[in-house]
Amino acid sequence: DDTLNTADRVAGLPVLLYAQRVSAIARLTLAHVEPSADGLRLRLGARALVLPQPLDDLVSRLVASRHGHASLGKTGTSPWLLPGGQPGRPISASRLAERLRDLGIYAGTARTAALMQLATELPAGVIAKMLGLHFKVAVEWQKAASGDWTGYAADYSRDDPGRS
Repeated sequence: DDTLNTADRVAGLPVLLYAQRVSAIARLTLAHVEPSADGLRLRLGARALVLPQPLDDLVSRLVASRHGHASLGKTGTSPWLLPGGQPGRPISASRLAERLRDLGIYAGTARTAALMQLATELPAGVIAKMLGLHFKVAVEWQKAASGDWTGYAADYSRDDPGRS
């Protein structure tokens, strides 16, 4: 929706696409945005991700035009991708979550759905490096997403040994 604030669109898409916490999005700096030969990249974990369209264009537009409430029209003076109301500070996670809720994005629910989807499509190691998660956390998400049935037979047989 081109009528929405670019900063809000950029903040919402990492939640929906990459299962990022609002607090992590609020702390993104310009150093997390990396131009490359294959397009704009965003470093969320150990490896930078190539951003798909339209996120690529939105992030480029935000980098060029971003400003916090405190900078009163000045652009490019803050290291934060989403500058806050206090000079030199990023937007607070609570304020960012509120702005996303106003758009109908409930960050916790959206993040869970995105993690479940990613866990069905990618190996745990890739998810961990891509999103900056601990490997064990990524494995647990994969188990939850795929329905880990490894202990089912043992649990079933312990319930009622006389069952046929």
